Amino acid sequence: MEIYIVDDFVMVNILHEVLLRNIGTDILVKSFIDPGEALKDLGSRTDEYVPTLLLLDIHMPEMSGSQFLERMELDGFPRTIDVIIVTTSVSDRGLAEQYPQYVRDFVRKPLKLRQVGAITEYITNML
Repeated sequence: MEIYIVDDFVMVNILHEVLLRNIGTDILVKSFIDPGEALKDLGSRTDEYVPTLLLLDIHMPEMSGSQFLERMELDGFPRTIDVIIVTTSVSDRGLAEQYPQYVRDFVRKPLKLRQVGAITEYITNML
């Protein structure tokens, strides 16, 4: 299982990474402040069947979350990548309709223990 955290704020990534590393030992957590680097890393994976969860911020300066999702679609990323939008804005829910092949849920940031519990349950169902 791999979890990707993509957010342009380093402190948010650190907080989310600390919370998610406590889920289990079989989980690899990777965090990126540069969405382009995250796309490269996701694209270089050799086993597309490894369950992958992507926690994606929407409002980033160099590449927005919606642009990130558009690139995933255009580049033919596997639909085995499940995206949870991590945002401060309720208006971002429209992305689920635009990218239903990837977007599974929305959570408000920063993550709280209750949300990590829900993510843990989601991950358990993925495995």
